[in-house]
This record gives sequence, structure tokens and C-alpha cells, in this order.
Amino acid sequence: MNETQSILEATFAQVVAWRRHLHQHPELSFQEHRTAGYVEAQLRQMPNLEVSRPTATSVLAVLRGGAGPGRTVLLRADMDALPILEENDLEFASQNPGVMHACGHDGHTAMLLGAAQVLSREQASLRGELRFIFQHAEELFPGGAQELVDAGVMEGVDVAVGAHLFSPIPVGLVALKSGPLLAAPDTFEITVQGRGGHGALPHQTVDPIVIGTQLVTALQTIVSRQRDPLEPAVLSVTTFHAGTAHNVIPESATLGGTVRTFDPELRQQIPVLMERLIKGITEGFGASYRLTYDFGYRATINDPEVTELLREVVREAAGPEALIEATPSMGGEDFSAYLTRAPGAFILIGARNEEAGITAPHHHPRFDIDERSLDVGVRVLVAAARRLV
Repeated sequence: MNETQSILEATFAQVVAWRRHLHQHPELSFQEHRTAGYVEAQLRQMPNLEVSRPTATSVLAVLRGGAGPGRTVLLRADMDALPILEENDLEFASQNPGVMHACGHDGHTAMLLGAAQVLSREQASLRGELRFIFQHAEELFPGGAQELVDAGVMEGVDVAVGAHLFSPIPVGLVALKSGPLLAAPDTFEITVQGRGGHGALPHQTVDPIVIGTQLVTALQTIVSRQRDPLEPAVLSVTTFHAGTAHNVIPESATLGGTVRTFDPELRQQIPVLMERLIKGITEGFGASYRLTYDFGYRATINDPEVTELLREVVREAAGPEALIEATPSMGGEDFSAYLTRAPGAFILIGARNEEAGITAPHHHPRFDIDERSLDVGVRVLVAAARRLV
């Protein structure tokens, strides 16, 4: 066993311990005070790192290589948990009722701590600069990434790399894709203002429920009939609230939902198309409306050159059989904020284990990971840092 292999194996045990501690003590977005303090304490025990707090609930560690100039590379992990009551029977299950690491951010943080620990000991042989950013609030818009970009963590950065443990992919596999990987997740709310009255006398009312149901159906035609079918898009109405009694037609109805796109131009077009339909339908029924449309995170678009280099990294770090092609997803990620300032790529690390029953999807109360995925993640992050600086 060579020295590097020995270091990585020793680091894996520590990474598992870090992940389990973080899993026991989850914190919600913008509330990660204890988590950030814990991460800072671990980093301050490592050599050659300059540790700071760019925001109240994030941590930045900078490693300046001792072997001369090179590129500045940012490696990112997110730290926040979700408002979910954990249902896993684990010794290290959440001790914060109603809050759970149900998306793998505990693992992301532990993997990046592991990478920092390994690389901090190689300072003399590294070129350039490495920035390890432990980010708050990925799960809650407007997100921590943009706040950190505004705080200056991307100043002078040449390449940004992020990694996400991914439950649909078996442990041992690593997925990459050049170009669009994750969509821009936008949200909307529509309020239909009608005229209420008795349920037995509908002709004396302007029924917002009937109008709302027409809107639900009509809005689907934006994706199915008003855009290029080769350009991916999703429009989902996910909430519909109206009425309080079985014999009363209410004054108003409120609908909400999400729109997911990759193409920036299409992203701008969809709310225009929505409003045209909403205006026509509500006016046709003699009602009025209010549309609120909020643009969320940008789409995550992997840089082709960085992605190709990372393919080589994955083959070397995890084995040639580990690399697979990622399938684009309509899920969103605020890692895209970093990519507005430098090229980069987002990596998906397989964490599924059918035999062990680790199959629950992300954001599920029984979500878990095969912890061997942490070892894969550390190896890939360390190899990526060495190659990119």
C-alpha cells in the first residue's frame, strides 16, 4: 500500500465520523450556526489553512500552494438540512426533531473536510490556490451561493467544482455531463378574484374555482403546444387553495407551482405566455387576476473543458468503470451562482445500495447514503484539486 492510499483510507474513517456527527445535528437554511462552528473547528486543526467566515453561517478555508503560481480553484460543499422528520432507525439519527439531512449535505460537508485534510498536508507540492467553501442555505431561495459570490469568495477564481451525493446512482459510480445538467427552478402564484355567493346560486357568482381549473389545464399547453418539443421545460401547478364551506362559492382561488427550464431565453418567455393565457381566461369569465412570478436559481451548465478534464480525474481516482454519463435533471441547484463568475462543473456521486435498502429518494424521511460513497467523493475531490491548480 503506497502512502497516498494509506492516507486516503485513514481519512475515510474520519469522514464517516464527521458525516455522522453532522447528521445527528442538522440545521435549516440560514440557521447553520452550530454546523458552521463545528466545521470551522475541524478546519483549524488542519495545517496550512487560512480559515474565515464570509457570512454568519458559512466557512471558507484557503490553501496557498508552496510550489509556485497556478490557478485558483474553488471546491464547494453545502451544509443545510431540510424541515423533515427523520424516519431512519440509525444510531446517529437526527437529534433535532423535524429537521433532517435528507439530501446528503452532511456527506458533502464531510467529503470536503476530508479533501481539505488530505490536501492541507500537501501544501508544499501544490501550485496555485485552493478555496474550500462550506456553504449555507442551498435549499432555500435566494440561497447561500449568491450571498457568498456577493461576499467576494469568487474573486480571482479560475475554476469552480461542486459534488452531490446522488441516490438514483449506485455507489461506486460517478456521473458527469457537459452542458446543461440542472434546471433553473422558478416559482409562481396566481390569485383569481371572482365574486362569491351561495353554492345553490352559481349564476349569481363568478366562480374562481371553475376559472382556476381552466387555468390548470390551459397552462399545460405552454409546454405541450407553445414551445419547441426538443427544448426541455416543465410547468407544474402544485397548489390550489379555495373555499371554506361546501355550500359557499368563494371570492377567490390561489394556485401555485414551479417552472423548470435550461434555456435562458425560454425562461424569460414562459411567464409572458402564462400571463397571456391567464388574462384571456379570467377576463372571459368576468374575473380578475394577480400573477406573481419569481425567478429562482439559474440553470447549472457544466463547462465542456472542465468536464472533460474531470472525466479523466474520475477514471484515475475511482477507476475507469466508475465513470458514467449523467442524465440532465429538472431539479435545481444554487451552485449555478458560482458558474456565473468562473467555468466549472458539478459532479454526481452515486450513493444508492439496493441490497442494503438504501433506495429512498432525496427529500424523503428515510433518505440515507451508502457511506462508501464518501470515500469515492473524497478521492475525486482530491484528484480534481491536484489536477486543476
